[in-house]
Amino acid sequence: MSGIGRRPGWAWIFILEGLLTVVAGAVSFWAVHDFPIEAKFLTDKEKARVIHRLRQDNQSSAEHEAFDMFYLWSSLRDWKMWVGMAIYMGATVPLYAFSIFLPSIIHDMGWSSSVISAQLYSVPPYVAAAILTVVVGYLADRFRTRGIFNLASSLIAASGFLMLLVSKSPAVKYTGTFLGAMGIYPCVSNTISWVANNVEGVYRRGIILGFVIGWGNLNGIVSSSIFFSPPDYAEGHGTLLAFLLVFLFGGSLLMTILLRLENKRRRHGQRDYWAEGKTEAELKKLGDLTPTFIYTP
Repeated sequence: MSGIGRRPGWAWIFILEGLLTVVAGAVSFWAVHDFPIEAKFLTDKEKARVIHRLRQDNQSSAEHEAFDMFYLWSSLRDWKMWVGMAIYMGATVPLYAFSIFLPSIIHDMGWSSSVISAQLYSVPPYVAAAILTVVVGYLADRFRTRGIFNLASSLIAASGFLMLLVSKSPAVKYTGTFLGAMGIYPCVSNTISWVANNVEGVYRRGIILGFVIGWGNLNGIVSSSIFFSPPDYAEGHGTLLAFLLVFLFGGSLLMTILLRLENKRRRHGQRDYWAEGKTEAELKKLGDLTPTFIYTP
């Protein structure tokens, strides 16, 4: 398409992908429903089944809610949102950086003579990461805990980036990309699920997830601004290692500890006073702030 509309061919890649996103976003206003009970394509029996499954997943707010500014202010005061933002940032910054340094490693290994070969050698780390992401998702759901999987995955990623930082061997660096990808990618989906599991209420969950995902994606700017000295990229890999250890590992450890402590307090009745004098409707509005809500650590 080079020359069409007096634009280079590469520009049309972004134009067409951007237009597709805009169209899909516009269609979503009619295609995506806020609540199962409003979904016209579901039968009454299917709606009941969906609501039942949502409630089994610790989401009692599967039915219609009216928006209230309370949901916004309570979300901004929720420590889980801010810790979740730090955790997700620790995963997304290294995630976005992969496409920056992986081609240079493949080039140093002498596999860049053929474009097809170079592209194929960039695939295996992502395949390994995809497999582990599915495994982690399955195990986290099965054992109903997510923090431990974030902690383990972040250490796998950190070991990979440590190899990238200290080694001069292209083969060792290529191996490091496997560990890096296998540690980062499971944490992305696991962190989003972790935050969603621990926030009750459609609007509170939407607001908090919006902040967590938005802030994490915004930090992709960091990924493109820290690689200055090829082929070692010491400052880039060092920065990514710091993000992994401080934000991903450290944030996940903090979240796990605080959630377990809060669950212990609730099980011992130390939060029961929160429900005193409140009606059933007021308690439902509180969502996960009700004393009976147990968090997923």
